[in-house]
Amino acid sequence: MSISRHPVYAVIIGKDGPMLTDRYGRTIEYLRLSVTDRCDLRCAYCIPQGFKGFEEPAHWLDFDELERLLTVFARLGLRRVRLTGGEPLLRRGIAELAGRIAAIPGIADLSLSTNATRLAPMAARLKQAGVQRLNVSLDSLDPDTVSRLNGRPVLAAVLAGLDAADAAGFAPIKINMVVMRENAHEVERMVEFCLARGYVLRLIELMPMGETARRMGYVDLQPIKRRLQARYGLIDTVLPGGGPARYLGSPDGRFTVGFITPLSQHFCATCNRVRLTVDGQLHLCLGQDDRVDLRALIRAGASDAELATVLHQAVLRKPERHEFRERPEKLVRFMNMTGG
Repeated sequence: MSISRHPVYAVIIGKDGPMLTDRYGRTIEYLRLSVTDRCDLRCAYCIPQGFKGFEEPAHWLDFDELERLLTVFARLGLRRVRLTGGEPLLRRGIAELAGRIAAIPGIADLSLSTNATRLAPMAARLKQAGVQRLNVSLDSLDPDTVSRLNGRPVLAAVLAGLDAADAAGFAPIKINMVVMRENAHEVERMVEFCLARGYVLRLIELMPMGETARRMGYVDLQPIKRRLQARYGLIDTVLPGGGPARYLGSPDGRFTVGFITPLSQHFCATCNRVRLTVDGQLHLCLGQDDRVDLRALIRAGASDAELATVLHQAVLRKPERHEFRERPEKLVRFMNMTGG
């Protein structure tokens, strides 16, 4: 690999040509791929009750379009793909799509984020298809709290999904807990749950995606981090994966907890990812609204070379950082419309 100089940015040259590098020297090698904007839950920080603004399936990128686009991405250095939604297990044929993505040369890491309500009958097929890692959203271990936060009484189904994931051989399984006023008192209980089952816990600060989420009560994770560090004797550690979490672990290696802190300690300087929505919109930053319509290009007959050129140009528009704290009202779209 070599580096050639440009007046604005460095172009990193890989074996298949220039890799995707933005104006700030960040190499983009991670794609969050939303395969549906539908979900069977109604978590208020993601899809509030009564939301009707879903995309029409005719606008969704089909499997052939997705495979082609990700192949172009992979030639430009894409190495990691995470399947998201909405709830990705609602996309018909998701195991087939996973298999097609896992077979693309250059894709070394395929993971999936899920609420796990439909995971029990699908875990083994996803593992066989090539999904290597799972992130499961679980904000509470109290059935009533789950019902309030998620809009459905689904705790039993989620726990059954986790059992199936364990049986299928997924490891490590990461539990994503969005910490807010309603569940902040449950953090230690979730730690004990994950410690007992060998899961990695990831605590996430509530992002102000839409007015409903902004009303739910942001909780700064830094005091919680210090409290857990003191109680469990945690030390800095690293886990495989290209995401933004900063990890602490027990000295004996039995437990790891990650902190995703877009507000209290943002991670923009090392951002290596972009997001593709189900309708083919490439979002360059979760906290900005700039996007590129790749679906229109594909359906207008753009060549692979033309798509590659557009991807390079798009990445140069990636902002230095989000403005969640400075301008929380800036984004009006909900999380399901962008992908997790």
